[in-house]
Amino acid sequence: MSTPLRDAPGSTRLLLRRHHRHVALAVLLLALTLIAGVGLLGVSGGFLTAAALTYGTLGSFNFFTPSAGIRGLTLARIVSRYLEKLVGHDAMLRIARDLRSWFFARALRLTPGQLGRLRTGDLLARLMGDIDAVDGLLLRATGPLLALAGAGLLGLVAALWLHPPSAAVLALVGLATGIGVPCIVARGRAAEETERARRRSALRARLHELYEGHADLAALDAQAGWLARVQDDGHDVAAFERARRRQLANGGLWHGLVTAAGLVAVLWVAVSAGARGTLPPAHAAALFFIAVGLFEAWAGAGLAWQALTAARASIARLDAVAGDEPAVRDPAAPAAVPDTGALVFEDVRFTWSAGTREVLQGLDLRIGPGERVAISGDSGAGKSTLTALLLRSAEPDAGRVHFGGVDLRAMRARDWFARVAWLPQNAPVFAGTLRDNLALGAPDADDARLWDALARVRLQRWAQRLGGLEAWVGEAGATMSAGQARRLALARALLRDARLVVLDEPTEGLDQDTADTLMGELPALLGDRSLLLITHAVLPAGVVHRHLRLQDGRLTPAAR
Repeated sequence: MSTPLRDAPGSTRLLLRRHHRHVALAVLLLALTLIAGVGLLGVSGGFLTAAALTYGTLGSFNFFTPSAGIRGLTLARIVSRYLEKLVGHDAMLRIARDLRSWFFARALRLTPGQLGRLRTGDLLARLMGDIDAVDGLLLRATGPLLALAGAGLLGLVAALWLHPPSAAVLALVGLATGIGVPCIVARGRAAEETERARRRSALRARLHELYEGHADLAALDAQAGWLARVQDDGHDVAAFERARRRQLANGGLWHGLVTAAGLVAVLWVAVSAGARGTLPPAHAAALFFIAVGLFEAWAGAGLAWQALTAARASIARLDAVAGDEPAVRDPAAPAAVPDTGALVFEDVRFTWSAGTREVLQGLDLRIGPGERVAISGDSGAGKSTLTALLLRSAEPDAGRVHFGGVDLRAMRARDWFARVAWLPQNAPVFAGTLRDNLALGAPDADDARLWDALARVRLQRWAQRLGGLEAWVGEAGATMSAGQARRLALARALLRDARLVVLDEPTEGLDQDTADTLMGELPALLGDRSLLLITHAVLPAGVVHRHLRLQDGRLTPAAR
């Protein structure tokens, strides 16, 4: 039974080993294709030479054996080539599928704070560019190198059987190519490939941010400056690409010079032996064409070495994310989460990183069942930190957070999340239909419940005009205003059957009248559920039972 991807070890190489059978078969078929091609050249060359030397004379030669060999090698090459493509592509698609799923599963274990150290474009680069480099590692790099080595070894054995001196020349050419090409193409390239991957990632991130922030850049008349940065990043990437092509060309030049000299040497040795009568002319021709086939096959070594170096750099970048251990882990023996209870922060202290100020300094808070509490505070006061601890994106340095008397650290994260409905400040609208977006909060909700949720946040008429629950809302809510997107996200949160509702600036983007109306209706929307409301707004009377202010890491009653 295979290991689930979410539980797979945090190493790209270990994941690749799961596909060793498919890859080994593809490499074997590739080697057979090369061997059949080289053998076909050798047998055909010997056959044609023997036929030419006996044409119009009384001499004779074995016609049937080499002609049968030519037919057999031709058929073997066609069949192995077809199967190699079939098996090879199947293996690459399997690897690409599992790599992406595995990388997602490993990355999603990390907290937002851990992932937040990376730009979105950088994560996209790892998910796309780096995985593209790695999923072809075995079939574009190590596979061809192994196949070339196998075909070369078998070709040398055949040459040794036919004429040891010619085999010695082939061995010297193979040695010169096998040492020289990787030295030129790949030696010392690890650091350059790592930097190249970083620069490509930076360019992708810059383009992603240009797309995401184009409206703000246009409003600030900053497009030209940003495009100039994109151009600079593009020039950096182009410089690395030129260096790679230059090294590949140099490797090709070395291969061409060595093989040209090798062909002349093989021809000289074989013809000399034929002239002395120690080597049949047909064998001399076969040796020459075997050398041609081997040298042509070895020409692909430079590209394979370069792919290998690039894949190694990409593996390190993927492992840097997937191999990172989550800052918050589930306990080995999780405790059951109470159906209801009070949420309590007891003398909680927290610092995001060593050497920085303590954000929360002995914070105490209790939200009883059905109680509604609002918290205000200046930017940077720690409101987001408080919600991060509540949502287990971080753990307190001291003190404890518990629900119904059970410490959150004793619970499994997904069990705790089932008790919480959260509306973040930047809650997204996903590309899809209204139904798709609402169903994230309540997958089993029927149409009546979905329409009721839209009505409660005053989106029913808008949804009807748009085309109903199957209406497409566009990527990032492109067909909606900011206020409509905010209300849709609120409806999604309220649909969730959770005992604790956490709303972070729920009226952001709404006009004042709509915000006041929505806040006034909030107690009825919540029913007997508890509420933690993070807001800067002035709240209508009766919305919350207590309004607190977060300042200097502690909570105090807010001024009325």
